[in-house]
Amino acid sequence: MTSPLTTRPELLSALREAVHGGLPVSIADLSALVRIPSVSWSAFDPAHVQQSADAVAALATGLGVFDDVQISRATIGDSEVLGQPAVLATRAAKNGKPTILLYAHHDVQPPGKDEDWDSLPFEPTVRGERLYGRGAADDKAGVMAHIAAIRALVETVGPDFDLGLALFIEGEEEFGSRSFGNFLQQHREQLAADVIVVADSDNWDTETPALTVGLRGNVTFRLTVSTLAHASHSGMFGGAAPDAMLALVKLLATLWDDDGAVAVEGLASIPQETPEYPESQLHEEAALLDGVRPIGTGTVLSRLWSKPAITVTGIDAPSVANASNTLLPSVSVRISARIAPGQQATEAAAALDKHLREHAPFGAHVAVDDLDYGNGFLVDTTGWAVAEAETAMADAWGREAVETGIGGSIPFIADLVEVFPEAQILVTGVEDPDTRAHSPNESLHLGVFHRAILTEAVLLARLNER
Repeated sequence: MTSPLTTRPELLSALREAVHGGLPVSIADLSALVRIPSVSWSAFDPAHVQQSADAVAALATGLGVFDDVQISRATIGDSEVLGQPAVLATRAAKNGKPTILLYAHHDVQPPGKDEDWDSLPFEPTVRGERLYGRGAADDKAGVMAHIAAIRALVETVGPDFDLGLALFIEGEEEFGSRSFGNFLQQHREQLAADVIVVADSDNWDTETPALTVGLRGNVTFRLTVSTLAHASHSGMFGGAAPDAMLALVKLLATLWDDDGAVAVEGLASIPQETPEYPESQLHEEAALLDGVRPIGTGTVLSRLWSKPAITVTGIDAPSVANASNTLLPSVSVRISARIAPGQQATEAAAALDKHLREHAPFGAHVAVDDLDYGNGFLVDTTGWAVAEAETAMADAWGREAVETGIGGSIPFIADLVEVFPEAQILVTGVEDPDTRAHSPNESLHLGVFHRAILTEAVLLARLNER
């Protein structure tokens, strides 16, 4: 008798053939999506995000398995402003089978400067085993993993399967998912599911799958430090009048200790066992320059998964080319703080605000605004869905999955759990350590893409038989 955690050989073989045979079409469809510059940030043309939503909706409709496919938008917070368009496709379960919700996002990060890329960011380009382009991995490959897995399921078991499906492809994840909460309430009945697969994470390496079980939360904000009512000549008043840049630099330095570990009282860490990950691997994967030492204390992965981190991601100040001999009256920076899973983002934001105000040098005025934050999450690994997912990964990759944390944040997962507390969450992905998501030369390893599609196809087929 077949073990409940063993996929029937004939089913697995058929799924392998379907995924392999469909891979060229999947890559072509992904490339078409990458060509659409669907940056969801407010400074970019929203027509491109709408075009991307239309393309995803057409792909979902073309599967021929959904009862309904729609493009929908929800308001942001208590305002009347609409968020970016999302695609929602649904199919009711039959004969007592479970319903699975498949999530990804079709919006992308801004590309940055073209000259920082080896090929144009929105012209998908294959070099070696990788497909380069903005969104090629994060997260249009997640979108296509869902589409391609459903195609393989249909080819293998036919279109009249009993598994319930909901496909939710968000359009503003890279801009903070600001309408996400309202979208969940607006479509609560259609999104309800027994299992939720979030295809927006990474893998251990290109040959080893990972199931993400811990995610840090985030707090981001603009910090403005002011010391003068107006700019003054640095030669006339420098050395007596504190300019804003001096105050800012001294204030920012208080956020870390001499090891580079976060030194803000009230930001928590959690104990967590981590796999072996030598500093040499960090040097390679994070591209540390020769002679540069890692920061923080504890195991490398504990620093990335279960401890806070603070990064200054932007600064508004005169450029070097435009610098004059002037004491600056005000300077603003953008701060991104990652917080340990389990700590509430509002609690972390309050701790950061308190620290900055208490440590402001020279009586400098401190203002904090434009806050965005999201809670982290710890996955319950005892549910049957985790076992099913790890079996599917082993079938598709030929290796056991590694349970990992993630240094980045996917704060909307906490919203999903709040609205659907009974659903089991599976955080999977198509990325690898060389993907460079959010950076120039973002890329997708095509072997990982292949195995990610097969993993999900096996998972869908197993749940259809469950």
